[in-house]
Amino acid sequence: MKGARRPEVRLPALEPFGGGELEPDGDYDGLEFRDADFAGQDGGGARFMDCALTGCALDETRLHHARILDSVLTGARGVGTDLAECTLRDVEVVDARLGGAQLHGAVLERVVIRGGKIDYLNLRAARLKDVVFENIVLVEPDFGGAVLERVEFVDCVLKEADLTGAVLKDVDLRGAAELGIARGAERLAGAVVSMAQLMDLAPVLAVEMGIRVE
Repeated sequence: MKGARRPEVRLPALEPFGGGELEPDGDYDGLEFRDADFAGQDGGGARFMDCALTGCALDETRLHHARILDSVLTGARGVGTDLAECTLRDVEVVDARLGGAQLHGAVLERVVIRGGKIDYLNLRAARLKDVVFENIVLVEPDFGGAVLERVEFVDCVLKEADLTGAVLKDVDLRGAAELGIARGAERLAGAVVSMAQLMDLAPVLAVEMGIRVE
């Protein structure tokens, strides 16, 4: 079992964001966004490099195909944030409070998502490599058709996760405080679980394999 490589984000001295709305295909380098309200704005295709976003509102914010690189997002909040087909590389996401975040088709590499709660996270057909979910609550996350390689779940709660069609390699679930699989339990090949988790998963695995228990 190969462990995930964590990002080592070292931000330079940052300039405060000058305000205004996000721009499609915008280029943001070395900026600090603090308590900004980006609700409903369109930053599709934008690039964020060496940035810190702290306490920002992202309700219905469109960041489709955005690139977020060597950056730290702290206290992000919002419903329906569109990050579909985006790229996150060497990124830390801390204490996020998101609902219905769309990351289908996204690429996450060397990413830590720590603290907070994300409801209905959509990672369908996404590619996750060297990703750590730590001390976070994930309610009904959708990994359908996703590829997960060197992904760790540490002291986090997974409720009703969907693994339909997912491909797992070196995925460590042993540290999950709660592990609930709603669909796709047969895709757990390539993951490692604890003996206690295996016992909890036994009823789901029996159903997936067509085993009748009486």
